[in-house]
Amino acid sequence: MLKMNHLSKVYRTHMIETHALRDFSIHVREGEFVAVTGPSGSGKTTFLNIAGLLEEFSGGEFFIDGVSVSGLGDDARSRLRNEKIGFIFQGFNLIPDLNLFDNVDVPLRYRGFSAADRKRRIEENLARVGLASRMKHFPSELSGGQQQRVAIARALAGSPRLLLADEPTGNLDSLMARGVMELLEEINRQGTTIIMVTHDPELAARAQRNVHVIDGQVTDFDEEPRLRVPENGRDTVATTA
Repeated sequence: MLKMNHLSKVYRTHMIETHALRDFSIHVREGEFVAVTGPSGSGKTTFLNIAGLLEEFSGGEFFIDGVSVSGLGDDARSRLRNEKIGFIFQGFNLIPDLNLFDNVDVPLRYRGFSAADRKRRIEENLARVGLASRMKHFPSELSGGQQQRVAIARALAGSPRLLLADEPTGNLDSLMARGVMELLEEINRQGTTIIMVTHDPELAARAQRNVHVIDGQVTDFDEEPRLRVPENGRDTVATTA
């Protein structure tokens, strides 16, 4: 699904070079749920921005579905991003003057979907996150957890195969965070690949695989994904043999 080999990212000014990523390698398989952890400033968000084709990298190799990203022009990168990748941000990034229906509609309009297709996608995905009855409400009328669910619906409406989540529970209390995490787990079970950056070790432990980043390098990672097995009606995580 996503493979980076010896990737580097250098920010340059006329006096200073800052190495945000160095010799960064990761392979995320189709259908995985991977948590990326590490201290602030370690390069996690830079990695996520490059993975989402929002930033370019300085060296190394990067493939999505076997396609080399380095050989793509701006239009091809935008098309790949729009067709395959969805984003969930810590700050929700909802438009306050638009109701939930219209917030989810905005990126679909850029994709050129028909009005009927957009309506179907919006209603299906707001229902999927439990907010079908609120689609005419505005973001200010919702709790933080509900706003993040709208952001997830907006990301899912475009049918992405890869979902990138940057601290999706960072602005939520523990109860709301658990609800959002359970929703992400359900989305992953339905086949969407998820990469989640988080500082929360409890949430990271619920992912199938953890990758730890320090100073722009992968320093610790699970070789094999961990499989969820049911226990007392809830999902837990077990390491594959």
